[in-house]
Amino acid sequence: MTANGRLEAALGLHRFGFGPVSGSIAAIADDPRGALLADLDRPGAGLVTAAHLPNSAQAARAFFDFNAEQQAKQKLAQRAKQAAAPTGMAPAMAGDDAATSTGAQSSQQGAGQNQVNQPPGLGVQLVQNEAAVRMAAAVGAQIGFVERLVWFWSNHFCVSTDRMISMAGAYEREAIRPHVLGRFVDMLLTVESHPAMLFYLDNFASIGPNSVAGINRDKGLNENLAREILELHTLGVRSGYSQSDVTTFANVLTGWTFVGTGVPGHGGEFAFAKRLHEPGEQIVLGKHYPDVGVEQGRAVLADLARHPATAQHIAQKFARHFVADEPPPTLVGKLQKNFVDSDGDLKELARTLITAEESWTLDRTKLKRPSLWHVAMLRVAGARGVVGRFMNAQALLAEPLWRPPAPNGFSDYASTWLDGLAQRIDIANNFAGRVAERLDPVALVEEGLGPLASAPTREAVARAESRAQALVLLLMAPEFLRS
Repeated sequence: MTANGRLEAALGLHRFGFGPVSGSIAAIADDPRGALLADLDRPGAGLVTAAHLPNSAQAARAFFDFNAEQQAKQKLAQRAKQAAAPTGMAPAMAGDDAATSTGAQSSQQGAGQNQVNQPPGLGVQLVQNEAAVRMAAAVGAQIGFVERLVWFWSNHFCVSTDRMISMAGAYEREAIRPHVLGRFVDMLLTVESHPAMLFYLDNFASIGPNSVAGINRDKGLNENLAREILELHTLGVRSGYSQSDVTTFANVLTGWTFVGTGVPGHGGEFAFAKRLHEPGEQIVLGKHYPDVGVEQGRAVLADLARHPATAQHIAQKFARHFVADEPPPTLVGKLQKNFVDSDGDLKELARTLITAEESWTLDRTKLKRPSLWHVAMLRVAGARGVVGRFMNAQALLAEPLWRPPAPNGFSDYASTWLDGLAQRIDIANNFAGRVAERLDPVALVEEGLGPLASAPTREAVARAESRAQALVLLLMAPEFLRS
């Protein structure tokens, strides 16, 4: 073990993983890059054990049934209330209005208090159960590189619980994890046909104007999915596609929908509805695509996955996420070349990232996104975390789980997250108040930062007035906040 090996180990765990756990810097110091590469070769890398969780279609059907039952209960309660109301009541006197209003307000407040003490609804339960599996995978990872890849691609192809609360967690397990070390084209095809994405970007409501349904219902295209695939998922902005390409691609994707979630057995599953599909050949980016039903869309997606602009867009975004807001052009070039040469092999893309010298710059300019910092905090303290508390903290830090502000996902630029540092201090203080007494913050500096720790940080932690204060100083140190 060398000093340089320990430095690279600490750097690698923060930059490409979720930060060190106890002993992990020393464990990989002999060959830090080899340890990261070995994480790619683990059996089942990227997958999680979730046999107890429903798939997205099962969750959607259960959520539909739950809402239907709740609605029925409310109607029965309303009928009972109406049946019990006395008839022939005298009108209230003017002086009684204030008392009536106050009584109603008190009743509402009491109902709110009871509701707080009740278990969460099914939608919240589904999200929390998925989140618990995700959090455990990140907090418990020895290296964490593959799990970081899952998080990157999940954000690249983001959906939101604000649109379909029942499916977001299962979507990540079904569309992202199985392909995280596979081929980009396979992930793209799976993502764009997943009901969560079709609902999030409104393709379920897109109808070909000249299709059977379009003619009968006088309804037409929704271009959201086509536009975001071109702009965000594949080619990137200013890459040469036109509004005409967006429209023709939207025509191609008509009919890509899912079975209604109220349908027993198959509700929530992908379906191609021919009666919604715009008939005829379509031209996208100058190429003619014959009308062969669902295969027309798959053919366009396959070509987009292999387009040179897609390679450049993915390489730039990949390097930005892991290395620097403005990554070295030579690193982007290496990633772009690998993406093209390997036909979008995402495992090879990850290998290229780790083997490139530019990825190991000691200039740590990246500010960790709140979720990465939060997991690093749990890992360095040896804490497992409580999923509800974790999700509440993420919402406070403006990065609520599976609730991105827009289809481009959460930002990787440091400027986005600078204003939230005060909230991180509050969360660190709260966390330190719960766990600091069982920890030795001075020792954690070595476990969590090792050679990355500056002399001022070491001195500040050592001179702190309490263990809690010392732990907060560590968690808010520039070396801990950056990757």
